Amino acid sequence: MVRQRTPEGPPPPPPVQKLRIRYAKRGRLRFSSTRDFSRAIERALRRARVPMAFSAGFHPHPKISYANGAPTGAASEAEYLEIQVAQRVDPHALRADLDAALPAELVVVDVVEAGPGSLADRLEASEWQIELRGCRAPDARAAVEDLLSRDVVEVTRMTKKGPRTFDVRGALLVAEVSPEDAASDPAGPPCAILRVVVRHTTPAVRPDDVLTALDAASGFTPPVPPLVTRLAQGPWVADDARVADPLSPDREAVGA
Repeated sequence: MVRQRTPEGPPPPPPVQKLRIRYAKRGRLRFSSTRDFSRAIERALRRARVPMAFSAGFHPHPKISYANGAPTGAASEAEYLEIQVAQRVDPHALRADLDAALPAELVVVDVVEAGPGSLADRLEASEWQIELRGCRAPDARAAVEDLLSRDVVEVTRMTKKGPRTFDVRGALLVAEVSPEDAASDPAGPPCAILRVVVRHTTPAVRPDDVLTALDAASGFTPPVPPLVTRLAQGPWVADDARVADPLSPDREAVGA
């Protein structure tokens, strides 16, 4: 029988506090992947001297968990992660220190001490803004109305396990086009602004899936790749037709 090896030295100190962090991914860093950000955040935590809690074993890792990252190429104002620390820290001071240690286009928006429950369970839906450059608002609105008039619109996307076909229409909670074009130059090409709220499903319905569904339903295809920004993610409040802040219950739980 092979004896199980045991790491030398004392075990790492246990975590005493869990913190939830909201950050934004802007500008050119919209093209950074979740893996790119994970490397950046680990380096920033070291530079900010955050007393991270570590896993046990031969290869300890800082206790960081990521939740539902935006796809590469999409900007976001509402990305979330959790960290666990071995010494209690002030969330406000941590926000400032961590933000200073990150690149300028990765912005720490908020840090709160975690209350009970799972953060991932609160991320029920995402609100996206899709800038349809080269498209006029009436044309985009007609395509959206065509999509919403259908009960099912399926698309196929390649995943790690091969092609996967799923329904986009069932995940759409809101899809609307701004009344006016948003072109900064009246003499330049038009730009329709599409706002969608998508329920989190498996597999996740992404903004590019919504555009594929628009093409399937009505033949609507933007002439150039759109600019996509996640504006919010969190609990879906049906009465107000909005996505709520998932960190608010944490503030109530810790009396912030």
